Amino acid sequence: MRLLSVRLIFSLILAITLVSLLFSYNQVLEEKRSLRTDLEHRAAVLAESLAGNVGPHLENGSIKKLQGIVEQFSNRERLAGVAILDTKLEPVAQSVGLAQWMQSQPSAVAQGIAQNQIQSVFVRTTNGRLHVYVLPLHRDGELVGELVIVHDASYIDAQIAHVWRDTFLRVLVQVFLIVLITVLIVRWSIAGPIARAAQWMRALRAGKVAPSSVAISESDLLRPLTREMTSIAESLAAARLAAEREAKLREASESSWTAERLSVHVRSKLGHSQLFVVSNREPFSHVHQGKSVQVIVPASGLVTALEPVLCACDGTWIAHGNGDADRETVDSHDRLRVPPEEPKYTLRRVWLTKEEEEGYYYGFSNEGIWPLCHIAHTRPIFRDADFEHYRQANQKFAKAVLEEMANTERPVLLVQDYHFALLPRLIKKQRPDARVAIFWHIPWPSSESFEICPWQRELLDGLLGADLVGFHIQSHYTNFLQTVDRTLECRIDWEHFTVNREGHSTLVKPFPISVEFPDPPSATTDNSPYEDRVTLLRELGVEALFLGVGVDRVDYTKGILERLLAIERMLEKNPTYQGKFTFVQIGSPSRTHIKRYHDLLAAVEAEAERINWRFQTAKWKPIVFLKRHCSHNEISRYYRAADLCLVTSLHDGMNLVAKEFIAARHDEQGVLILSRFTGAARELRDALMVNPYDIEHTADAIRVALEMHSDERTARMQRLRKQVKEQNIYRWAGSLIGELCGVRLDVSDRTQITDRATASAAR
Repeated sequence: MRLLSVRLIFSLILAITLVSLLFSYNQVLEEKRSLRTDLEHRAAVLAESLAGNVGPHLENGSIKKLQGIVEQFSNRERLAGVAILDTKLEPVAQSVGLAQWMQSQPSAVAQGIAQNQIQSVFVRTTNGRLHVYVLPLHRDGELVGELVIVHDASYIDAQIAHVWRDTFLRVLVQVFLIVLITVLIVRWSIAGPIARAAQWMRALRAGKVAPSSVAISESDLLRPLTREMTSIAESLAAARLAAEREAKLREASESSWTAERLSVHVRSKLGHSQLFVVSNREPFSHVHQGKSVQVIVPASGLVTALEPVLCACDGTWIAHGNGDADRETVDSHDRLRVPPEEPKYTLRRVWLTKEEEEGYYYGFSNEGIWPLCHIAHTRPIFRDADFEHYRQANQKFAKAVLEEMANTERPVLLVQDYHFALLPRLIKKQRPDARVAIFWHIPWPSSESFEICPWQRELLDGLLGADLVGFHIQSHYTNFLQTVDRTLECRIDWEHFTVNREGHSTLVKPFPISVEFPDPPSATTDNSPYEDRVTLLRELGVEALFLGVGVDRVDYTKGILERLLAIERMLEKNPTYQGKFTFVQIGSPSRTHIKRYHDLLAAVEAEAERINWRFQTAKWKPIVFLKRHCSHNEISRYYRAADLCLVTSLHDGMNLVAKEFIAARHDEQGVLILSRFTGAARELRDALMVNPYDIEHTADAIRVALEMHSDERTARMQRLRKQVKEQNIYRWAGSLIGELCGVRLDVSDRTQITDRATASAAR
């Protein structure tokens, strides 16, 4: 064990002894340094004197004058040549003898422009040693080019050659031995064991090795570190085991779902399979902010639900890369490991052209399918070109998914939302062994309404390629089954809600999505709602006793205009609340280059301004419209402080704002006013239900919420919070994945059917 220490000490002594021999040549080296310094000084003086003459001519493009200046100074003693380059390293003027040498683009020349700094280096060429001095040229503070002065430095070598002739080889061997010995000793004795220790720790953290499999040297040098790391590893393993046991116990009971319980549940369901998720929005995007690249995490319940699953099984998320720095952060296969702070799963980015994004996302998805599925009296727009882009985008995503699945047996795929109606069929044709689910996050209209879509058969056929189609509520999947029954040739089992088409069975079920239910804040960090309300109103420059809040994308399905009219009517009918009640509408602009959305944003601003002009006083106004994107923390402050939350969607698949408001109310106060046309209305029965088209009814509901007795508010909120806590986002993900993994696949039968269909088509 001591041999390593002795060897290291002896080697260092030997190396130091050998290096000390070099001091005998200190005088020679000092002479060489002096000659170099003198040459660098002469080059700097010459460059400074030339810069004043070169700058104006370079800016004016006077190439002949610049060439004249170059030739004038080319005959100086030991001056190999002069060159003037522009910012693109293209020669503007240069000495004849430098042309061939400059074509090689010496690094000092390139660094002068790249770093905008003076470069002074000695380089060796086939014609001997040269000294290169590069001076950046500026005009009015801007870089316009550079001046390159090249001297013949071979005379320095000539003056000291007779000294180095006898000692060069010996010194070279000595230096080489010192470096080699030092590197070998450090790598063998220190670097190697540390590298193995780091690799072992990474494997241990990932759960791939046991703490007993210590991969660290037992030498005297690292023995204390070995003991400490082994102790930490054992503690980590014990903590992980305890957490998994606790999660398994929770899974076996009917307790609340957590990220840990979801992870255990998914691992047990997936077995040796791997999970893949497809969505239009990516969980992490990279954008340029100044000179740096920042990671943006979108506020998304979907990310909250699925990230623990992907982390647990080292899955893959395939999404559209639309961040302006996304391409810079992926590898050659368009992949990167995420989360950035502790990578646990893979993000695969798919690239779309501007035309494809315009047609697939903004066109067919959001001007066609979105208004078609939402009964908000906005006419859907269908264009052949948009659907073709939609088809191309689905094919691009299908190609990416199949590439990621290539080495996975019986993969599990979760497709998200209406952007990918064609994707399940595309995947299932190539990988019949894959379990495929698609969750449709928006409503499904009646079969008569869906007939408006010119490509309804293609969309339905694509969706029925999945093994499982999920919706939020029963009425949506009932509409879907009726649409399928009316449009396609298939067999529907209404008792078990399955569709059999071309030998493939698709299960259709509701899975109401929800939000994460946070732990209550500590008593030391949680302010009272009244204190938060006073602070928020002061920040808004408004004095009021009561506060209402609405949080939406500015979308015509959200009923924002109807909401503002109801507030106006409430103030008309109840003038005692004038000067006392303020409503804050947080509206993040969305899809504003679509005319319908652009016009809606202007209409909301105009309506808020009109109502304010009618009622406002010097220190109060009834409506505050915050037209911007707000972080989750900002929105939570308004949730906690508000007396009521208005969710008045004209039609909505679920609307998670209602559940976010409930989850934020740890004080068990506040009243939720909820549109009966939301999916959330089926679950949140203790909210005040309204018809958003009925302005009088909604105005009365606002007054009732403000005047509701505190005991009733508490009782309603307690029941609402119990519902959201039990049916949280993790339960949604666990139910969806559990149902999908339980789907029975008969790949052999499917393959035979496909083969028969192919043979029949060939005949």
